[in-house]
Amino acid sequence: MTELPAIPPVLPPWLARAVAPLPLAPLQPALALMLARIGRLHPDLYGRLGEHANKRFGIDPTDLPFAFVLEPKPRHPRVRAVRTLPAGLDASIRGPLAGLVGMAEGTLDGDALFFSRVLWVEGDVAAALALRNAIDDARIDFGAVLFGHLGPLGRRLSETVRRQLQSLPAASGGRTWS
Repeated sequence: MTELPAIPPVLPPWLARAVAPLPLAPLQPALALMLARIGRLHPDLYGRLGEHANKRFGIDPTDLPFAFVLEPKPRHPRVRAVRTLPAGLDASIRGPLAGLVGMAEGTLDGDALFFSRVLWVEGDVAAALALRNAIDDARIDFGAVLFGHLGPLGRRLSETVRRQLQSLPAASGGRTWS
């Protein structure tokens, strides 16, 4: 697996502006499928959260014009795309998409991203840490999750997306699309 740079890249602002007016409703079934696939590939992932399994997490890719609300309940995990994170979340994690994905895949060090202020955690830090540890232990390969059903073509697509991400400029913090 190719390792991402220490400071993750950010998506170009024009891409965020292009997708900003699109409705989020068509994204919901794709997110549900992705979460189900993650559950099949990593069946003990949600159980690893222990007492934090019923908490609500906000995942906010700062270089996209939408965020995600994750409810990792072991029997019925849910994720939905939202324009802005709602109030009342137990914890939220913000940072560039490549940093969030790199941390989840284990190619980037979440602690280093946090201490370099590339990622921000708000709310219940213990819950966010439990989520990070569960995901880190699982070593989710998002290329396999997204494109794995396409066989050899899926592997090529995954590598192409990784190379494209690596060619983007590094994160500097804050929202880049506004």
